[in-house]
Amino acid sequence: MSQFNLLVAQKAPAADIYPSLIIANLINKHEYVPAPVAVAYQDIDLLEKSNKASAIGVQFEGQDTIYGTDAVLKKLIETYRSALGRKESKLEDEWVTFGLTRLGGKDFKATTAALGELNDHLSLRTFLVGYQVTEADATVWGALNGNNQAVAAIRRNHLPNLVRWFKYVSAIEHIGTVVEAFKDEVLSKKKSKSKESNFEIGLLDTEQGVVTRFPPEPSGYLHIGHAKAAMLNQYFAEHYKGKLIIRFDDTNPTKEKQEFQDSIIEDLRLLGIHGDVITYTSDHFDRLYEEAIKLIKMGKAYCDDTIQEKMRAERMDGIASVRRDRTVEENLRLFEEMNKASEEGRINCLRAKMSVDNPNKAMRDPVIYRCNPEPHHRTGSKYKMYPTYDFACPLVDCFEGVTHALRTIEYRDRNPQYWWMLEALGLRKVHVWDFSRLNFVKTLLSKRKLAWFVSEGLVTGWDDPRFPTVRGIRRRGLTIEALKQFILSQGPSKNVVNLDWTIIWAFNKKVIDPVSPRHTALTKQGLVEATLEGVSATTVEEKLKHKKNEAIGMKKVTFGPSVYLEQGDARAFKEGEEITLMDWGNAFVTKIVRPDPAGDVTSLELKLHLEGDFKKTEKKVTWLAKDQNLVDVELVDFDYLITKDKLEENDDLKDFINPKTEFKELAVADCNIADVKEDDILQFERKGYYRCDKPAKDGQPAVFFCIPTGKK
Repeated sequence: MSQFNLLVAQKAPAADIYPSLIIANLINKHEYVPAPVAVAYQDIDLLEKSNKASAIGVQFEGQDTIYGTDAVLKKLIETYRSALGRKESKLEDEWVTFGLTRLGGKDFKATTAALGELNDHLSLRTFLVGYQVTEADATVWGALNGNNQAVAAIRRNHLPNLVRWFKYVSAIEHIGTVVEAFKDEVLSKKKSKSKESNFEIGLLDTEQGVVTRFPPEPSGYLHIGHAKAAMLNQYFAEHYKGKLIIRFDDTNPTKEKQEFQDSIIEDLRLLGIHGDVITYTSDHFDRLYEEAIKLIKMGKAYCDDTIQEKMRAERMDGIASVRRDRTVEENLRLFEEMNKASEEGRINCLRAKMSVDNPNKAMRDPVIYRCNPEPHHRTGSKYKMYPTYDFACPLVDCFEGVTHALRTIEYRDRNPQYWWMLEALGLRKVHVWDFSRLNFVKTLLSKRKLAWFVSEGLVTGWDDPRFPTVRGIRRRGLTIEALKQFILSQGPSKNVVNLDWTIIWAFNKKVIDPVSPRHTALTKQGLVEATLEGVSATTVEEKLKHKKNEAIGMKKVTFGPSVYLEQGDARAFKEGEEITLMDWGNAFVTKIVRPDPAGDVTSLELKLHLEGDFKKTEKKVTWLAKDQNLVDVELVDFDYLITKDKLEENDDLKDFINPKTEFKELAVADCNIADVKEDDILQFERKGYYRCDKPAKDGQPAVFFCIPTGKK
């Protein structure tokens, strides 16, 4: 018997948690329990935000998670009937219901009435039902302990029978210790709580060893969603001192390329994910073929030449295909024709004979083999048909020794299908754990839609800084360290949310701010020249690139009698006003030349006042001495590619294309920018953080991409 996995949202109301924890403890303390109940705490108030009953849940091999105190208790009691000494008892059921429905609320009058009933019932009884402790006592005692009003009433000692019973049950070791143990667990979590998410998800059967896998399809570049899956699989492999397999799911030669495969390996390397071994689904094509033959011979698969549109409609409507009852001999013959990619073979596919009208549409006779005569990028023209992901994935997981398949929650409906494949062929079962995929506002993660942007020329390629690919977000200026921190902070939660990019960029700022050298760039349009009284000659000084980090090095700062200022700053000045020239000192504005009162300032005259207090000035401005080798730069910022936070299934992508997503500004920067290299990250004072995409060369300006900081 495989163990239950009891999931507990430790911030949920205690009355929703304690009864199940106590029952689980009673089960685990029994001498002859074949497999214990594994308890996993999560530092949240609901296991699934969309499900108000998900304070507690239970997961069992091959089944979906069950949520809700009542449902969880019933499942535990039903499964561990002998361990609990359970007999058919209507009275026990009634008191379990009483505990869950009458004692968990916040209504003082209702709670008081329920306590009175309990006190009366216990006037001549030691236990609620019968002559020994049962799940009725455990449930009611747990619910009372989780209700502050009830606990306060018991302490007042006005209900003698209830107080006597409560103290007696509290003294029973396997019951009374549970609440204190839970409180200790919460306290220890608070003391040791870090910024990372809670990874104690209670994977089943880890004592036998853990093997995880990350199975990307080489049909596109790795994006941020793939990065999360890869990192979580590596995390659990390392945590349990197990093994991570990087497996390329190369079952569709039409979409796959060696280029994509190489890029995925490179991006994983940058993420610090190497895997213990790299494998390919194509390594198992021969065995997968043999397993498909077995299914056909067992009458569990059939060849179908129904046209695609009709097949899709029949599956939706729960209608059996006219080919469903073909004989084994006919199916074997047609499967061989598929293998040859003959004319007859190409119009057929192989379908698993699961169900016609299962409410879960993933179970309605899915396709498991398709004809495709195109050459494969690894196997060439050796094969003419290929297994689908739904067939290959569970089988190859089994073949390669995978123990725990961690995958995103959109596969949840296909989990029963996954287990059906293994069970039908008598293969070892694999544990499946679902986690939420990363979704971001105004962001597409579909490879098909991203490929459309590339083919339409709306972006520069798969590494475009507006793309959510690993290469794209790195080119925008996201560091690998920040990406790791962000993904680990999200953890393996099942809660599906649409995240704002500001969260991940805020992580990034914390990484880059301490190590980014500070420089100056001024917008070129309307640049204003100012003469400085009190400065007779040009001088150059060595200054720290980062005032708080000497290790970053030194830069040259030029001081001179003529400096440039930005038009926006010059327009805000008033004659006689004292301003601060950042990292130099104060100066008085003695003259403003502005031929048109509504137009640009054409020149300024300033008088240096180094004795002035910069704390008292309102305007602190960046500047550049004229007498230096200024570097032309192009500053580029970006917007989202689409205008809607989340595209729905029926939305037409073309209706939500953002017409303007790239913004360029010419500027001049200090002389040190001539030495900046590609990928260097720095801060232009008062403008923001930037990544160098293209250094200055051959008279061409350096190109810098603006890095968001998490501020909207």
